Amino acid sequence: MTDNSRRNFLKTSAIAAAAFTIVPRHVLGGQGYLAPSDRLIIASVGVGGKGKSDVAMFAKSGKADIGFLCDVDTRRAADSVKAFPKAKFYKDWREMYEKEHKNFDAVSVSTPDHNHAIQALAAMQLGKHVYVQKPLTHDIYEARALTAAAAQYKVVTQMGNQGASNDGPRQMKEWYDAGLIGDVHTVYAFTDRPVWPQGIPWSANKADIPKELDWDLWLGTAPYKDYVDKLVPFNWRGWWDYGTGALGDMGCHLLEAPFSVLNLKYASEVEASVGSVYVDEFKRGYFPDSCPPSSHVTLKFPKTNKTKGDVTVHWMDGGIQPERPVELGANEVFGDGGNGTLFIGTKGKMMASTYSANPRLLPLSKNADIKVKEKFARVKDQANGHYAQWVEASIAGYGKQELSSPFEIAGPLTEALLMANLAIRGADIQRKDANGKITYPGRYTKLLWDNNQMKVTNFDDVNQFVKREYRKGWTLGA
Repeated sequence: MTDNSRRNFLKTSAIAAAAFTIVPRHVLGGQGYLAPSDRLIIASVGVGGKGKSDVAMFAKSGKADIGFLCDVDTRRAADSVKAFPKAKFYKDWREMYEKEHKNFDAVSVSTPDHNHAIQALAAMQLGKHVYVQKPLTHDIYEARALTAAAAQYKVVTQMGNQGASNDGPRQMKEWYDAGLIGDVHTVYAFTDRPVWPQGIPWSANKADIPKELDWDLWLGTAPYKDYVDKLVPFNWRGWWDYGTGALGDMGCHLLEAPFSVLNLKYASEVEASVGSVYVDEFKRGYFPDSCPPSSHVTLKFPKTNKTKGDVTVHWMDGGIQPERPVELGANEVFGDGGNGTLFIGTKGKMMASTYSANPRLLPLSKNADIKVKEKFARVKDQANGHYAQWVEASIAGYGKQELSSPFEIAGPLTEALLMANLAIRGADIQRKDANGKITYPGRYTKLLWDNNQMKVTNFDDVNQFVKREYRKGWTLGA
């Protein structure tokens, strides 16, 4: 949208919102009758792949209607269009918002990472509740903006890290609060992702754009590039212009529990080492547009009301795992094999699988005799109930019901992951020394973070990634 059209759009939307009245349930029907105010009408942006399962789960809650579907690729959208034949379909989310904003209550965003923020913020500015797939945003600046917007516009928000609604995080909080493992000072999270190509050069082979795909609209905020095969619908995750690598894919699932249990907020420093790809003898490949094949990131978080000192969090991807805990038997599975989270305290250890599922104290023999009182309410249907939780909270209204991953929690969590990516991307920044030799100063640097200024104070080269420049014609907010 142009600035003028966006201002008119928001002005019209505000007037429409002010004029809209919800008819009380008791006026329309008796017991069991679902009035309009008892159902949430959702407009879904991105309805193929993960978006397909998202809209299905919203509908399964029994209290939501899928009113509108939007996707840039009609091939990917076909199953959702068939499943919800009454929903009106759009290719351009901006057109859907402009034409239909009076006809829906909430928006779900299940698009590639680089377009999350603009789609979510535009909906919030219309007063719509929003559900956004993980990671919340592509950039740190965007995450901070959405966190602030949720409070400003007083809308109900949820990030799509469904493990936050599992019993696991609540169980581990109860164990930790009961002092079973003492004071946690170190956490490890590891994953076998990426399961898509990374550490590779951009394809030199242009391909024909499928007639069903609006390539320019798919690119959205990202720089224009010619269409190449095998980028859409999934492999975009390994490219910095669109995705956020393994951290973006699995970080929210594996680090949610440490944030929840230890009340972590914003990291103060970060450093990383990354896997190398050699293209010839002693010749390391240089592919700065692509995420590396593996990484080990170390983040330091300041003391919280749940810890006695700073907490060091290690992230490992590409199949790299920390040393097995000595308390774990030789044939006992670490995490769930490919993924896991390990808490190390002064009196003991505990671990969990993907989505914080299956929490266990170490050694495993301890789990037979645990007797800790349940004090945190569980979410019905756990991870599957993550969707219904947001639907019901949206119907109730802002601030009326607790959510597992509102933006006030999801925002700082996402920022930590994206700060880790600053260190990963810093490893590919080149400089030339006085003799013309190319050096990589970011590979040997601990990044120091000024949280208020949202900037790294000792290696300015990476600050370009804190807030990227959108493609001309695209802006965040009005």
